[in-house]
Amino acid sequence: MNIKLDKFLYCEPLKKMNLGCVAHVVSAFILTFGFIFSCLTEASAAVLLSGFVDKARPAELVPGATRYGTVDPDGRIIEVFAGDKLAGYAFLTSDHSNTTGYSGKPIHVLVGLDLAGVVTGAKLVDHKEPIVLIGIPVAKIAGFIQGYVGRNVGALAKAAAGGPGGVDIVSGATVTVMVIGDSISRSAMKVARLKHLPGAEQSAESADKRVLDESVRTVSDWQTLVGEGAIRRLHVTVDEVNRAFAASGNAGAASRPESGNGDDAFVELYAALVSQPAIGLSLLGEAGWNTLQQRLKPGQQAIIVMGGGRYSFKGSGYVRGGIFDRVELSQESGTIRFRDRHHERLAELAAAGAPQFPEISIFAIPEEVEFDPARDWTLRLLVQRQLAALDKAFLTFDLGYTLPDRFVRVEKAAPVTSENALWQRIWQERTVSIAVLMVAIAVLTGLFFFQDWFVRRPRLVTGVRFAFLVFSLVWLGWWSSAQLSVVNVLTLAHAVVTDFRWDYFLMDPLVFILWGAVAAALLFWGRGPFCGWLCPFGSLQELAAMAARRLGIRQVTVPWGLHERLWSLKYVIFLGLLAVSLYSVAEAERLAEIEPFKTAIVLHFLRDWWFVLFAVALLAAGLFIERFFCRYLCPLGAALAIPGRLRMFNWLKRYRECGASCRRCGVECPIQAIHPEGAINPNECIYCMHCQVLYSHDQHCPVRLVKARKKRAVRSADADVRKPAEVLPPPANF
Repeated sequence: MNIKLDKFLYCEPLKKMNLGCVAHVVSAFILTFGFIFSCLTEASAAVLLSGFVDKARPAELVPGATRYGTVDPDGRIIEVFAGDKLAGYAFLTSDHSNTTGYSGKPIHVLVGLDLAGVVTGAKLVDHKEPIVLIGIPVAKIAGFIQGYVGRNVGALAKAAAGGPGGVDIVSGATVTVMVIGDSISRSAMKVARLKHLPGAEQSAESADKRVLDESVRTVSDWQTLVGEGAIRRLHVTVDEVNRAFAASGNAGAASRPESGNGDDAFVELYAALVSQPAIGLSLLGEAGWNTLQQRLKPGQQAIIVMGGGRYSFKGSGYVRGGIFDRVELSQESGTIRFRDRHHERLAELAAAGAPQFPEISIFAIPEEVEFDPARDWTLRLLVQRQLAALDKAFLTFDLGYTLPDRFVRVEKAAPVTSENALWQRIWQERTVSIAVLMVAIAVLTGLFFFQDWFVRRPRLVTGVRFAFLVFSLVWLGWWSSAQLSVVNVLTLAHAVVTDFRWDYFLMDPLVFILWGAVAAALLFWGRGPFCGWLCPFGSLQELAAMAARRLGIRQVTVPWGLHERLWSLKYVIFLGLLAVSLYSVAEAERLAEIEPFKTAIVLHFLRDWWFVLFAVALLAAGLFIERFFCRYLCPLGAALAIPGRLRMFNWLKRYRECGASCRRCGVECPIQAIHPEGAINPNECIYCMHCQVLYSHDQHCPVRLVKARKKRAVRSADADVRKPAEVLPPPANF
């Protein structure tokens, strides 16, 4: 008995509603098992650190550490000790920020933070990400995580806000690694604030930002600049430096004190941010300021250092081409040392009332160094005391500098929350890609809406379709990795019955937009627009089949009875994956490797040999049976075909004679989606429009030719009837 799959998918009582029985059964299946699953699943809650801390040794998180200490009362931060000395803190990212990845499950990373607010170690301890479970080597993810080691919370705050300092993304695992990186940054910032670590104040997620105001150009005298703090002073007497060396515990240094009056100035140091226009014009004068501007590049900053007393901040060992070894500048981002090329000597100051200094130097901040002139910085003076020919003792004295409020403006920062900042930033960063995809979808939608005009131009249809196939494969698939998968469907089903969150699905804007377009297309055309035009792997199969025909490879026509039964395989596969996902999403994602999308599209065939062999085998089968995988095995196609039965319109035109006196469309359909009796199976149709081109063609459609011939015959007969009788001429002999 020849059982029709189209009839199998319909329940007779529901035909008038255009609602498939399979859709009805699957809905009940999801609701019933979803309810059971949700009852058995524990309510989502923050994972306690104690459940994962034993998966990393203390030294893996904080170098030199030997043991863990006490845990905070809320169980989210644990002390890390090196012997009896506190060396830092360890924490789990999922305890402090949203770490939900592509799978819809949290990604757990243990992180170590030292007392200086620097990330000293990080280790991935648990995840359910399908791209990492099967696909991307864990070593690549570990390497990505190590890119955050050595960064302080200030740099992490800038990276989390979309500024410079991000870590290179692992190709093929964009969403996963961006979630990991964002969770490391945000959780480290929170822990730093809780523990009052250095740099924590600049990691506030909605803090206002101080910015250098270059519009302030009022010239002031020396006393005014000193009084308001635009010029800062460090004064160290002889007694103070002697006491400092004595307190250092170095007996040799203490035994060689500076001689002379203890109240004499050992060093007197002044510093200012001379690249601020008002300060620079006041200290350098108009000519000196213009000279400095010619020397500095856009955005580059400079400081001025003025010194007196016994001790030279330049030092007698300074030589041209060398490095200044007695002064350095320090900010949260690091320490800056100056070389000869950064230095310019100045003879005197232009400010009214300025004292004379034996040493005045302008130091340009190196371009390659990160320096924020509106933030606090420190000029550190290194004091040396000779002990022997090759032995010296050292002390440091700090001159702290804060730019007065008069020279800065405050930029209000938009409130940012850890829940939505990541996906918003991803969308902002991919604006161009989003625009390209939206244009492509708009063009395709226009072609479908005006298909009657489109299909009457066969060459245009062929050219546009080929261009779309190349676009979907190369740009959408290989370049953007926007390949939809049945894993997306399983994740959605799991999220609906557990903890649905939009931000799970907003992480990848191209995939989200594609799913939105697919959902809309299902109501109008079914699954065809995606499967036939926007699926990268489907495009790869069709392009390969085109090449095979060009090379003369004979195409195999599967007998209709067998072909019709093989259709059901993909529905069985999909329902099986759905059932497994209700028990274990991770296991279902492993089984979903029956889709070769990850191998052929996302990872560009760079996987273990058995995955590559499987993908190549499917493509090889497609050389003889076009879109072999799409026809018989694709669970995503099955998942889309079921709701596709709810479509509201039937845009594909047919003649009564189709399948009866003429079967050309059925014979030429590239995936055999047309029944022998002429009906198009919407579950299998990929909307390639080949049958519609034939339907509209005056020369290629037999039915159209017959109808045209009949019309011509009728018109000819009517013309004969209406033609007046011919009057014969009279005989010649009349």
